[in-house]
Parts: sequence; structure tokens; C-alpha cells
Amino acid sequence: MAKYCAVGKRADKDSKEYNICDESRSELLPILEKIQDKRGYISDKDMQQIADRLGIHPVEVYSVVTFYSFLNSEKAGKHTIRVSNCISSVMKGSKRIVREFEKELGINIGETTRDKKITLKEISCIGMCDLAPAVMVDSQLVGRVTTQKVKDIVKELKR
Repeated sequence: MAKYCAVGKRADKDSKEYNICDESRSELLPILEKIQDKRGYISDKDMQQIADRLGIHPVEVYSVVTFYSFLNSEKAGKHTIRVSNCISSVMKGSKRIVREFEKELGINIGETTRDKKITLKEISCIGMCDLAPAVMVDSQLVGRVTTQKVKDIVKELKR
């Protein structure tokens, strides 16, 4: 069976053209996830170094970082709370949940607390429509969130 090649490059060798698979892009997301796990965000310098390492344009790296809401291009708090704003969550009260988090944390959506402990974000989908409204606290999914659960989550994270 022929190898599937998502992105190919043309190469000239001995006056003949060859198609070769460019697998460098398949390494991009795992590299970004490693840096994200290590530092909590991916800096402009990181993006340039990754682009140089993979031999791709820095705009490609930037596009991936800004496309995936789980990747941060700016330093975030120690903990990140992501509130789903998919239609299921909105219909089940995610706007109320966002307001409760904002009230409990004293920040607006997209901001980080002054002590740099908690960042609050909205996210388009976390795959929890059946348990809406849902949030993601760091890597833990929480469904059927109530205002009381918001208070409990914030209390736990502030410890």
C-alpha cells in the first residue's frame, strides 16, 4: 500500500523530480504541547525556534497556536478555567456560570487574577454537550456546573 502523504515536497536529484513526504508538520502539535506543558504558554521566540527546527514558516506555527484554544501565546495563570460557550452550554446557562466565575474571581473573561493563580477563558467546545453547562479546569472536565460548583472550584483552586 502506498504511503499517504498529507504534505509533499518536490525535490530535484540528478535532473529528475521526486515527490517526498514532508512529515515535519506532524511534529508541530506534539512540540507545542510539550512547551505548553512546561511553561504554560508558547512565546514568539518559541514559535520562531520551532519554525526554524521544522523548516517551516513561523506564520504556520503561529496559525496553529492561535487556532487551538488549548494553546496559549501569552502567559496564563497557574490554573486555567475554560467555560464552554457552545450552543448546548449557552442554552443550559453557561453565561450565568461565566458571570459567577467573574464574580468569585474578581476578573473578567480572558483575564488572570492578580496573584497569577487563575485564568478564566471561554472556549467553543470541550465535547461535553450532554453534560452542559460544562467547564474544563486545567485538564479536568466538569459537567452540569452550577453556581455552587463554581464556588467550590474557585475555593479549591485558591488553596
